[in-house]
Amino acid sequence: MRVAEPTLERLGHSVAVFNGYLNVDRSWQEFVARTAPGADLGRAEHRGMLHRLLNSWGCRIRNRRDGEPYLFDDGVAAWWEAFGPGLPGGALRLAGDADLARLGDAYAALAAVPAGPRRTVGATAAAKAMYALRPETVMPWDAAIAAALHGARDGAAYARHLALGRAWAAAVVSAAGVDDAAVPALLGRPAVSLPKILDEYTYVFITLRHDMTWVPADPVG
Repeated sequence: MRVAEPTLERLGHSVAVFNGYLNVDRSWQEFVARTAPGADLGRAEHRGMLHRLLNSWGCRIRNRRDGEPYLFDDGVAAWWEAFGPGLPGGALRLAGDADLARLGDAYAALAAVPAGPRRTVGATAAAKAMYALRPETVMPWDAAIAAALHGARDGAAYARHLALGRAWAAAVVSAAGVDDAAVPALLGRPAVSLPKILDEYTYVFITLRHDMTWVPADPVG
């Protein structure tokens, strides 16, 4: 599926949709505040906060029951030890191909981490967790977005998704005339990053199926 490149006007529409949700950023702001200056999944309390954040975002990773091993905690701790030190950061727009490939590998490994009896973390939760860890670098997705844009949800498809986001971010920054970090505030979503703004765009126009021919009456900028 081809999706129109996001313009400031189209992003203004998707921003308005998300700003219409009550307390849309509350769990995210709490996670950021409690893990400042950044999430460290080598710490058990940060892994627990990530678990709660993912569930607040609809991932439904069940809590451990009495007598059960905490598979999510154990698996994420091992994943962090393997991938955390080398996880690329910085603005998505400036990420190199090697950075995107490493992020794709890390995502695929995280998606395969056991999260409970008969389930793994999975593709959507892994993408959201990657965003939580690298909000300026990673554009998450859901099943509908992955299927529509890439036809797959593996590590290679995820890297392609980030490459698409990189191109979109470059176009948006050029059109806005401000740096990456300033774009969300310009659009009215200061609590999140540019990659999240782009994710919300795909959610509105793919997952929610808003009309792609929509044109705003009052352009942003």
